[in-house]
Amino acid sequence: MTETTGLAATSQSDIAAAVERLAGASASGVPCAPVRDLIGRDDLAAAYAVQAALTGRRLAAGARIVGRKIGLTSDAVQRQLGVDQPDLGVLFDDMAYADGDTIPVGRVLQPRVEAEIAFVLRSDLADGPLDAPQVRDAIEYGVAALEICGSRIAGWDIAFGDTVADNASSGAYVLGTERRTLDEFEPVDVVMSMSVDGEEVSTGTGAACLGDPVEAVVWLARMARDLGEPLRAGQVVLSGALGPMRPVAAGDTVTATLSGLGTVTVRFTEGAAS
Repeated sequence: MTETTGLAATSQSDIAAAVERLAGASASGVPCAPVRDLIGRDDLAAAYAVQAALTGRRLAAGARIVGRKIGLTSDAVQRQLGVDQPDLGVLFDDMAYADGDTIPVGRVLQPRVEAEIAFVLRSDLADGPLDAPQVRDAIEYGVAALEICGSRIAGWDIAFGDTVADNASSGAYVLGTERRTLDEFEPVDVVMSMSVDGEEVSTGTGAACLGDPVEAVVWLARMARDLGEPLRAGQVVLSGALGPMRPVAAGDTVTATLSGLGTVTVRFTEGAAS
């Protein structure tokens, strides 16, 4: 990810300190204090500069970028954090799990799960207007997905700058197996139910995701291009939660059912990441 410009409001030393704080939490498995004391609550350029630096470290260590995630897509969460826009994070190859997999609960710090629609792209979204027709044409298919969100920040005590810097609170994700083209389902009409150990804990619809998950991808495509790393063919896009996220613990089995897209399941066990 290219370096974000316009960092006058926040010093490079404070950005570097935020990077070290979050990197330390990730390496140790011990959540850290928020970084907004260093980069502010809503300095967008500084927050994405921290994210870009952390992404660069992951890439240097051998990780591969396989897609992007969109966060803060619901009006309620935006109001809670006092922002008027979503954010984005990077998906790395080691975040991906298959339907039915078991994940050590320690793989993600302070895990919380949400259900959403994932899209896989057939073509780049780098040029042109990046409007809804172009985005729809670029989507190869959609699948049911679970995102395991995580926060390196203790107690999920996050403001907008904190979560952006912390890779939009990314952790891991699970994709379902039923692939549907946009000729076969309409994302805005999807109805979602998520359960933990058979008890329904979250419900929602496609309309809860910025009014339409396709519009969420429009926002993402434009923002990713602005940040210098446009969306590419083959990438996975987690388009945003269709309902509230829920904390999970070892022993939990989470299943989401999305109309037209089937189900997706993940189980959590004791243990740390291998």
